[in-house]
Amino acid sequence: MSGRKRVEGQPAWLLHYRPFRDTSLILDLITRDHGRLSVVARGSRSARSRLRGILRPFLPLSISWVGRAELGTMTGAEMNGPPVRLLGDALMSGYYLNELLLKLVPRHDPQPEIFEAYAATIFTLQSEPAVARRLREFELELLRLLGYAVDLESDSGGRAALRADLLYEYRVEQGAVPVSQRDGPMIFSGAELQAVARRDFDRAEVLASAARLLRGVIAYHLDGRELLTRKVLRDMRRTAGPEAGRED
Repeated sequence: MSGRKRVEGQPAWLLHYRPFRDTSLILDLITRDHGRLSVVARGSRSARSRLRGILRPFLPLSISWVGRAELGTMTGAEMNGPPVRLLGDALMSGYYLNELLLKLVPRHDPQPEIFEAYAATIFTLQSEPAVARRLREFELELLRLLGYAVDLESDSGGRAALRADLLYEYRVEQGAVPVSQRDGPMIFSGAELQAVARRDFDRAEVLASAARLLRGVIAYHLDGRELLTRKVLRDMRRTAGPEAGRED
């Protein structure tokens, strides 16, 4: 066992799982003190496994594992609270949060604040009808905690505060750059950016601006990788018709 790290009773959420060999699973987890990591749950797919009803998303877990390098071996798992019951848009939003963490959060980088922000948002989704608002708030907080904070206080270079009457193009590596053209996916009025900075998400137009802004910023940091849950949400909206065309 020399050199093998043993962790006991670590608070965790399951983000994703996939089959491994005949009866096992590989679990992708976000943990409080060890960041995002993967472990093998040996025998967890067998009919007699006591873990079959526990290893699922949106259920607070306490996980134990042993291992070194990239892939540990789970030695125990139990519920660490009641399951979060998500339905409809809230369920798809939960899977969207999981995918964001999988694709943006570095592996083995302990960030308890990200763990806590994720948990708080998941718990809120089960009783909050304003799903889109909670997603925008989480996206902004996640970007900040990852060191990718969206600067909506001043123009590029921090030379001057944003002016409500000017137009800006938000460029991820520079910030808000004053422009004269009105058309473009990342062009906003100063008033729109100021409202997003205030989290004035009770107003539908501000929520729509935040969704457009954050979609572009997140796409930049994904570096060409597609968010499958966002595509599914778009397809669902398209199928449901124009009356269901809310921002995801």
